[in-house]
Amino acid sequence: MENALDFLLDQATDKEQQAALSLSKARSELEGYYRQVEQIEKYRRDYCQQLIDRGKGGLTASQYGHLNRFLTQLDETLAKQKQAESHFKDQVNACEEHWLEVRKQRRSYEWMLDKKAEEKQRLEAQKEQRMMDEFSTLMFARKLR
Repeated sequence: MENALDFLLDQATDKEQQAALSLSKARSELEGYYRQVEQIEKYRRDYCQQLIDRGKGGLTASQYGHLNRFLTQLDETLAKQKQAESHFKDQVNACEEHWLEVRKQRRSYEWMLDKKAEEKQRLEAQKEQRMMDEFSTLMFARKLR
């Protein structure tokens, strides 16, 4: 039984490590998503400032239309990016829940192995105590003879 528990503990430890890697990857992807959104927002702000600066010097209707269309495309890109946020957050939450579950499983196997070891140690101590008692009884019996 102990070998089976050791095997299960090894399996659970491997699963926990894989789950931790998946969680780390999901968190990294979420951070990458936030960096990407931040870059697009910065680019949009810079572009708006550029539009304002060029507008002060005068723009033709065609130039303004072109710049405005590009700004609209940036806004649409940002909107699509922000819709993807829930996907990345859900992925992190799912990975975290899975990691916590396999961690709980690993800990339960460790607990069972610890209990078995404690029980084995207790039985060994009882056996040793019985042997000491028998030895003491024999020594006492010899002294009486």
